[in-house]
Amino acid sequence: MHSFASPLRGKPHCACGMRPKSGGTLEIFPHTFLFCEQTLRPAQSQPFVFVNPANNPGLVIEAALLTSPRPLSTAELARLFENRYTQDRILTEVGKLALFWQDRGLRLLETAEGWRFQSAPEVGEYLVRLSEEKAPKYTRAVMETLAIIAYRQPATRGDIEEIRGVTVNPNSLRQLEERGWIEVIGHRESPGRPALFATTAQFLNDLGLKSLDQLPPLQGEEPKVEEFELDFSDKNKKADEQKTPELPLAEEKPLLADEGKKDA
Repeated sequence: MHSFASPLRGKPHCACGMRPKSGGTLEIFPHTFLFCEQTLRPAQSQPFVFVNPANNPGLVIEAALLTSPRPLSTAELARLFENRYTQDRILTEVGKLALFWQDRGLRLLETAEGWRFQSAPEVGEYLVRLSEEKAPKYTRAVMETLAIIAYRQPATRGDIEEIRGVTVNPNSLRQLEERGWIEVIGHRESPGRPALFATTAQFLNDLGLKSLDQLPPLQGEEPKVEEFELDFSDKNKKADEQKTPELPLAEEKPLLADEGKKDA
């Protein structure tokens, strides 16, 4: 293949480095490239051949992942070929694609729900300029609550308050639930049966993780917001403060049956 990597400089010649024969022509294309007839119309002895997808499953897998609105599991990718290929073969093809895309603007990653393409972190600050929607901002209190749930799940409001030393603003939990990062998975068998919170598959997908085992190891005894970063987390340290101020954690008092239900 001819290289089109550098613009035309000096005397007229094709981007492939060849000069036109007497009477030959050069055609101008965008970005100041000139191309000779040989480049524009390759000889019939060397035609461009599109590899038959039946012999190259990687083409089909790549197309499916690039056009799918959601991650695709290895089993789903195998169904593209009516299970003619084993899942090991599918993983081999996916591995080749991941290697090909590793230094490009998109990356092929495995998440909790399957394989998907996502933009490289290095280009994120440029892509955000195309979006009219502003990325949601989360206060440090919200992110600390998320960190505690991620590392200590399942966790109740009481667990979170014990670690943070302040009362948990209900808005913090509501924001995390609305974003799809946490959910209630049950209730603890204790007075009042408080709700147990855990992270979701969406949380793992947004972090580009396959499982919770891939979370960074804790640097101390308790989880902190610095343990992990979310692309849409509160990068603006001057984010709006919560409307309801956090209060120091009051001394524990015996819960009455009716009072305990409020934490459920």
